[in-house]
Amino acid sequence: METVLIIEDDAAMMRGLKDNFAYAGYTVLTADDGEKGLDTALDAKPDLIVLDIMLPKINGYEICRLLRKEKLDMPIIMLTAKGEESDIVLGLNLGADDYITKPFSIKELLARANAFLRRRREKEQTEIYTFGEYTLNIPSRTLMSNEQEINLSPKEFKLLDYFVKNAGRALTRDTLLNAVWGYNNFVTSRSVDRCVTTLRNKIEPDTHNPQFIHTIREIGYKFEMK
Repeated sequence: METVLIIEDDAAMMRGLKDNFAYAGYTVLTADDGEKGLDTALDAKPDLIVLDIMLPKINGYEICRLLRKEKLDMPIIMLTAKGEESDIVLGLNLGADDYITKPFSIKELLARANAFLRRRREKEQTEIYTFGEYTLNIPSRTLMSNEQEINLSPKEFKLLDYFVKNAGRALTRDTLLNAVWGYNNFVTSRSVDRCVTTLRNKIEPDTHNPQFIHTIREIGYKFEMK
């Protein structure tokens, strides 16, 4: 049974989240301030964290930063009342995997949580990923479609590798830049967009209506395993 940690200071919201995750079959841990939440996360190492941003004592941004600093890689879904792209980008760059803006549908949150946990289980079992008609084999560094190999440049392969391993995550351009290109002063976020464009041309049936690589306005991209 997988464990979900909910860090939320609103008592009514906490009760609703706890009851719904428990009903869905998860073991649920809770914390009503950032300090308790961070301590619980470091001690229990839950499989997934649902994290409010505006918390007493330690805010959600700092919790994300500290957990990633400790090399803990559980999925983190931010809950935020803020709709500003800059706030969302900050959370994602600090290590959150996705965000959902209040008010939200509990069914949508549960669906996102379940998708992250399912992919986490699959990731632990194999390095061969299937999406659409494609099979990406990480050890052999090949992408196949209907028994035909798709030729990818080293950067396209590395970008696709990162996408499939982080499917469902909202990824900022800075996150992709650092993951694929590294800290290179001569590379900009335009390099990410160009590589996404060439990769889309090779894997998307319709580049104007992408099936796999979705653009998130003002933020970056999200890869969907469909």
